Amino acid sequence: MTAPSALPTPLVGPAFSSYPGVDVEWLLTDISERDIETTGLTRERALQGGAAHYSESLPVERRPTDEYLALYDVLLHETAARVALAVATVADAIYSARAGAPVLVSLARAGTPAGILIKRWLRFAHNVDVPHYTMSIILDRGIDSVAIDYLLDRFDAGRLIFVDGWTGKGTISSELRNSLDRLAGERGDRGAVPAADLAVIADPAGFATIAGTRDDILIASACLNSTVSGLVSRTVMNAELIAPGQFHGAKFYRALAADDRSHGFLDAVEAHFPAIDRDVLIGGEPSDRVHPNNPLEPTRAESEFRRIMTMHSVAERAFVKPGIGETTRVLLRRVPDFVLVRKAGMPSLRHIEVLAAQRGVRVVVDSELLFSSVGVIRSVREKEADAL
Repeated sequence: MTAPSALPTPLVGPAFSSYPGVDVEWLLTDISERDIETTGLTRERALQGGAAHYSESLPVERRPTDEYLALYDVLLHETAARVALAVATVADAIYSARAGAPVLVSLARAGTPAGILIKRWLRFAHNVDVPHYTMSIILDRGIDSVAIDYLLDRFDAGRLIFVDGWTGKGTISSELRNSLDRLAGERGDRGAVPAADLAVIADPAGFATIAGTRDDILIASACLNSTVSGLVSRTVMNAELIAPGQFHGAKFYRALAADDRSHGFLDAVEAHFPAIDRDVLIGGEPSDRVHPNNPLEPTRAESEFRRIMTMHSVAERAFVKPGIGETTRVLLRRVPDFVLVRKAGMPSLRHIEVLAAQRGVRVVVDSELLFSSVGVIRSVREKEADAL
C-alpha cells in the first residue's frame, strides 16, 4: 500500500472540471497540457492491431452538429423524469445497503454525473451530504490502486460503493471484481479492499449489484462526451505520463466551455425530484428496490451476444457493444460497422439514427434483439481490405 504521506491530492473544480468541488472530488492526475489525442481510424487500427491500449491515448472530441445538439435538448427534456426516478431508486437502495452512510465512488467518466445525481437525491430525500469521489478503472489494466489507497486511508471499506451510469456486456463489473480480487491477493486480506459492489442507473442485462432500472433506457449523458461530464476526458494510464504513486490521468477541456451542457443535464433531472412519489420507492423490501423490473440473466445476455455474432457475421465479441449508451459511444468514438435496433423509429433511438446517418453507418432492424440497440465496431482490417 502507498504510504499515506505519499498519497496525491484530489482535483476539484473549477480548477479541474466544470463541476464544483461540492459535487465531486477527482482522484485523477491532470494531464491537460499533454497532446495525446488520435483520430478515429488511426486509433482504431492501433487498438485492434494490438499496437496500443485504449487507455494510452484519447479520441479526438469534435463539436456535434447543431442538428444533433438540438435533438439532444429534446431527448433530455423527454427522458429526464424517467432518469430521475431511476436515480432515486438506486440512491435509496445505496442508502439502505450502506446503513445511511455511503461513500460514493463513481467510475470516470460516465459514472460521474450519475454519482452527482445520487448525491443530490440523498441530500434532497434524506438530508445527508455524502462524500463523492471519481476514480479510474481501465479494462485489462484494472482499478487505480492509488485511488483505492486514498479512499481506504479515510473511510472504512464497508462504506464504499462504486457507481457507474449503465452497464452493457458487464465488462466493467467483471473488471471491478477481478481487479479488487487481485488487490486483496496482493495484500493478503480480503478485508483490505472494498467489496466489488456496483450501482448503476440502468442495467438491462443484470450485471450490477444495485440498479435504478433493468430497462434499457436512454440516459441523455450518454449522448455527448466531455461536454456532459464536467469537460473531463476519459481516463488515461500511460507510463510516459503517469508516474508510480500517481492517480490515473485525465484532461480538462477548458476550451469546450461554450458547449458545456454538464449542469444542464444535472439540473434537468434534479428538477423532477420533488414530483417523485417516495412512498412508492420505500414501500417494498430492500430486495425489491435492488432488483426492479425484470433483468436479463447474464447467461441469457451471453447467448444474445453469440446470436448477434452468428447472425450478423461479427468476427469478435469485443466488437459487440449492447445497449443505448454503448451504441452511442460506438458512433461518437469508434469506427462503427453497423447499428442494430429492435425496432425502427423508437423515440429513444432518434439520436442514434441521426449519428448513424451523419457517419454513413447502416442501421439494421433485428426484431429479436434483447437490447433496444447494439453498436457493432468495424474491423479495420476488413475496412482496409475493402479499400484495396
